[in-house]
Amino acid sequence: MTASRRGVRLGAFAVAGAVLLSACSGSGGAPAGGEAAGPGGLVVGATSDPDTLFPWKATQFQAVNVLEQLYGTLTELDENLEVVPGLAESWQVSEDGTTLTLALRQGVTFADGSAFDSADVKSSLDRIRDEATGAVAAASLASVTAVEAPDPATVVLTLSGPDAGILAALATVNLAMLSSEDSEQTLADTPNGTGAFTFAERSPNESIRLTANPSFWGGAPALSSLEFRVIPDETSIVSALQSGNVQFAVFDDPLVAQSAEATGVQVAKTPQLSYHALQFNARKAPFDDVNVRLAVQCAVDRQQVLDTAALGEGEVTGPITSPAYRSDPAARPCPQRDVAKAKQYLAQSGHAGGLTISTIVSQGEYATSVNEATNIQAQLAEAGITVNLEVLESGAFVDRWVAADFQSAVALNGGRPDPDGMYGRYFTSTGNLNDVAGYSSPTLDALFAQGKATSDPAARKAVYEQVSAELENNAAWVWLFTSFTYTATTPEVSGFTPMANGSLKFLRETTVSGS
Repeated sequence: MTASRRGVRLGAFAVAGAVLLSACSGSGGAPAGGEAAGPGGLVVGATSDPDTLFPWKATQFQAVNVLEQLYGTLTELDENLEVVPGLAESWQVSEDGTTLTLALRQGVTFADGSAFDSADVKSSLDRIRDEATGAVAAASLASVTAVEAPDPATVVLTLSGPDAGILAALATVNLAMLSSEDSEQTLADTPNGTGAFTFAERSPNESIRLTANPSFWGGAPALSSLEFRVIPDETSIVSALQSGNVQFAVFDDPLVAQSAEATGVQVAKTPQLSYHALQFNARKAPFDDVNVRLAVQCAVDRQQVLDTAALGEGEVTGPITSPAYRSDPAARPCPQRDVAKAKQYLAQSGHAGGLTISTIVSQGEYATSVNEATNIQAQLAEAGITVNLEVLESGAFVDRWVAADFQSAVALNGGRPDPDGMYGRYFTSTGNLNDVAGYSSPTLDALFAQGKATSDPAARKAVYEQVSAELENNAAWVWLFTSFTYTATTPEVSGFTPMANGSLKFLRETTVSGS
């Protein structure tokens, strides 16, 4: 660390420390019924407090929504989910597809004032690739064999072979660029990124306040500040929107969205790539038996789950939701509910007399979770499968999920425009979240490798059709449905563009009038 850079950083963290002390002494974020935003500011209603502020380990939706305001990525996705420049303003792929050269933006700084350069990129990518880091998107860099920084403005990635999905993968905040001088410990309390906003203060379980970054490479945001205010119940967020204490929220529950719209709140409905699923840990009995997994698959009417939990607002889905590679939801052993077939599979597994399973479900991360779980519980009971539900607070659910400490789980997973980014980390034998998925096979390993190495869209689609078939025929999970998000804003808010991947990236282009 150079002396000049150290001076900048210590000064910045001293200020941040003073802010945190102030927050701890009672002057932190406003409570759920607190004041409206200050001039030019926006208050976002959120149902949960982020469970982490470290981007490489964030899986909770609320954490990701905050972190993508604070941290930058080498590439970004536009409103059509096309890859566009981010911290890398351009790139070049070698003819044989084994070298990716990134040209970095000049003049970019971190929130603490220190300069961003190729050393930070090399450090970030190397640390993400290091198994000891525990980065949740490490598998997205599985093709990277070396990272070089020949000069401050250039980074060269050497790949084991062509990787058609890597540019889209680099756009996720789970692959955010961090300063080479920062550790997970320092960032846990004081985020330090290159994003459109910078961290100001946090009042745990109440709010996180960010301020506009005037030095942001894309231009300073129109908003002077951005506060994520924790209001655990979506109905209460509607009340806060009506009172003007909150100006922005994203709902999962269509009934809540309808009630908000009825009160004059503007609501935009956006189909999502994220998918609802009943996930199995195939390394734990009884789900280590494919017949048990198939029994559950055949016992579940997905449309009934969708109708019960989300008023039918969505579509039954197969594994892949990426628009160009979307799975046929009927391509599975039991495309429709078949209780007799479920009982047959159960008998083949040695459980003709019935079976009891445990299922974890989160409360607070998304609105439909418990209703989905109770409907699945009722349906499986008719097939002789008793489901013991364990309802957990969002943070506790994520901890159990990441540790693969469950038999089965009702979950909402984020989707991505490229199937490799969606599932390579789950269903390959070397995937860093394969412990969570609990399922892999030599066939899947070969198919995912083929998908990476293939650039032709039609050929890739054929590969991922085989991936989908392998997952469905072995009932790796039970994919249920895709749904919508409902972006609610008060009349003075404009300029926000909802995205199909759930990103709130365009808060940096949002404005609030009359403040």
